[in-house]
Amino acid sequence: MTDALRIPRRVRHDLKFRALTVASVQDLTPAYRRIVLEGPDLDGFVSLGFDDHVKIFPVAEGRPVLPSLGPDGPVFPEPRPTARDYTPRAYDAAAGRLTLDFVTGHGGPATDWAMAAQPGSILGVGGPRGSFIVPTAFADHVLIGDETALPAIARRLEELPAGVRAHVVVEVADADSIWTFDSAAEVSVTWAVRDGAPRGRAETLLTSVDTALSGVDPKDAYVWIAAESAVAKALRTRVLALGFSAKSMKAAGYWRLGDAGAHEVIEG
Repeated sequence: MTDALRIPRRVRHDLKFRALTVASVQDLTPAYRRIVLEGPDLDGFVSLGFDDHVKIFPVAEGRPVLPSLGPDGPVFPEPRPTARDYTPRAYDAAAGRLTLDFVTGHGGPATDWAMAAQPGSILGVGGPRGSFIVPTAFADHVLIGDETALPAIARRLEELPAGVRAHVVVEVADADSIWTFDSAAEVSVTWAVRDGAPRGRAETLLTSVDTALSGVDPKDAYVWIAAESAVAKALRTRVLALGFSAKSMKAAGYWRLGDAGAHEVIEG
C-alpha cells in the first residue's frame, strides 16, 4: 500500500554541537556497552527517527574540540577531529539524558573511548541534522542488520504499536551477545550467530533472511537494513528478489571493512 499513512518523511533539525558528560556506564553484554550522557548542552536535542545518527567526537583526555557553525555549515578545526556516527538509543528530555550503545571488541577511536569512559568523562556530540520518519502503519516491519544495527532495531521495536508484526534478523558474534527486545508488536527474531566467523561477510545474514522472510507478505511491509556496506548491498538485492518493494525499503552501510568511519545510504 502507498497511502499517506505509509509514506516516510524527512524532518530537518537545527545543527548543534554539544559537550556532554558521562553519567553512567553499563555493560549490556560482552560486546555491548551502554553510556548515558547528560549536561546543559542537551537542551533542545531532538531525535525523531529510530535510525537517526549523531556525530560523536571522542578524545582520550580533556574536552573535545568541536566544530563551530558558519554561514555555510560546520567549520572544522585543523587537524580535523575524529568523528563517528552513532544511533541515539534513547533520549529522556525530562531527565536531560541521552543514551548511546557501543559495540566493543573491534578497536577504533569510538570503541577505545567507550571502553575507557567513566562517570565524568566528556564526549562531543553533533546533530542529528535530520530525521527519517518511517510510519508504523505497515502490517509487517522487517528489520535486518548486524550488531551495529541493534540500537536502531531495539528503538524501532519499542515504538511499534500492537497489531503489527515485526520480523527481525540480526547477526551477532556469539550466543552471549543476544539481546531481549521490548515491543507491543508481534515480534519474531532470528539470530544469525557467527560463532567465530569474521565480521563483515554476507553469507550468515543472507541464509537467515531467506528463512525468516519466507512467509512474509511483501505487499504491506517496510524493510530496513543496516550492516557493513557490501553486506547491506547484498541484503538489499536479496530482499528485492524476494518481492519486496524498493519504495518501502531503506538500506544503509553503517561501516565498511577497512574504513570504520564510513556511513552510507544504499540506493539502486
